[in-house]
Amino acid sequence: MTRPTGRLRPDAVLVQAVIAGALSFAHLHDLADAAGQSGWKAWAYPVSVDLLLVAAWRRLRSDGPSRLAWCWFLVALVASLGANIATAGFLDLADPPALLRLGVAGWPALAFLGGTLLAHSPSPAPTADRNPVVPAPTAPVPAPDVEPEPVPAPAITAEDTPALPAREPPAVAVPAALVDHARKVAADHESRTGTRIDTETLRARLGVPPHLADAIAAQLA
Repeated sequence: MTRPTGRLRPDAVLVQAVIAGALSFAHLHDLADAAGQSGWKAWAYPVSVDLLLVAAWRRLRSDGPSRLAWCWFLVALVASLGANIATAGFLDLADPPALLRLGVAGWPALAFLGGTLLAHSPSPAPTADRNPVVPAPTAPVPAPDVEPEPVPAPAITAEDTPALPAREPPAVAVPAALVDHARKVAADHESRTGTRIDTETLRARLGVPPHLADAIAAQLA
C-alpha cells in the first residue's frame, strides 16, 4: 500500500540540522551574555552570525566562487565555531577576557559591513570561453561567368533589300451550283431590302469561308 500524500515525513538530515542550529544559537547567546550583552542584545548576536553565514553561502551558490563571499563566509564560520568552542570550558565565562568583550562589542559593525557588501556588490562578469568555437571556413563562391555583350546586327534599309515580284492570289474554283444558289440569295436580298447584298452578308447566308465568299461575290458582280 502506498502512503497517503501530504504527510510530513521525518528527515534525519533536517532533524540533525535543527539540533545543531539550536545548540550553536544557544552557545552564541551564552557567549554574548557573558561578554556583557544582556537582554535582547544577547539573542540578536546568534541571529546576526547565522544570517551572515547564510548570506555568504547563498552568494557562493548563486554567483560562483568569489573572494568577497569566501571572506565573509569564513568570518561568520569562525565566529560561530569560536563561540561553540569558548563555551566548552576553555574560557571562564564568569570573568571573560577583555579580548572577548572587544570582539563581541565590535561584531555588529563587522556584520553590518559584511552584509552590505554581500548585498550590494556587483556580481562577477561571466568569463569568456577559453576555447571558442571557430566556424568552419566556407568554400569561396565562384564568380559568375560574364557573357559577352551581343554585337548589334547592321541595320538593313529598304535600298539594301531586293524587291520581290508581286504574287497574285491563287484563283478559287467555285462550283456552278453554289454560284446559282448565291444568285438566288442575292436576288432575294435585293427584292426585300432594295440594295445589293454585300460580301459579309453573302458569306453569312451561304456559310462559306471568307475567300470563297469573295470569289462568289466577284462572279455575281
